[in-house]
Amino acid sequence: MNDLERPIGTYLYGRRLYEVMRVWETLDTDGDVTDVERDYAQLWWAADKVVYSSTLPEVTTTRTRLERSFDADAVRTLKDAATSDVGIGGPGLAAHALAAGLVDDIRLYLNPVVVGGGTAALPDGVRAGLALVDEHRFGNGVVYLAYRVDG
Repeated sequence: MNDLERPIGTYLYGRRLYEVMRVWETLDTDGDVTDVERDYAQLWWAADKVVYSSTLPEVTTTRTRLERSFDADAVRTLKDAATSDVGIGGPGLAAHALAAGLVDDIRLYLNPVVVGGGTAALPDGVRAGLALVDEHRFGNGVVYLAYRVDG
């Protein structure tokens, strides 16, 4: 997982995902953490983060800025100027980016748990061809799928 995240230089997050991910800001890397957790924390610290939220009062992590609304043209400009990958996390934010034609690849982790509801991983009303480019089955039943978006 860390190797898949390593090329990302900027994360675009919705509010909920940002609130989950900000734990990495204060992770005690000298304490009771694994080498894998320590490695991911360092990747996260090194990346820029943009949080899209109309309700979050402020961001509390370094290298992070808050945007009140998603602007597809601004994200296109950011993406075109980027020297490393831009990752988009959170299904609502990703839906906006996918609808705007900003998504090149989709990476899904299917977990063997039925929750009976929640937010869909892929948005309604958006049609795009997908080409499978990678897959991996983990021993715990999780399946990783990577697709290239074809239009």
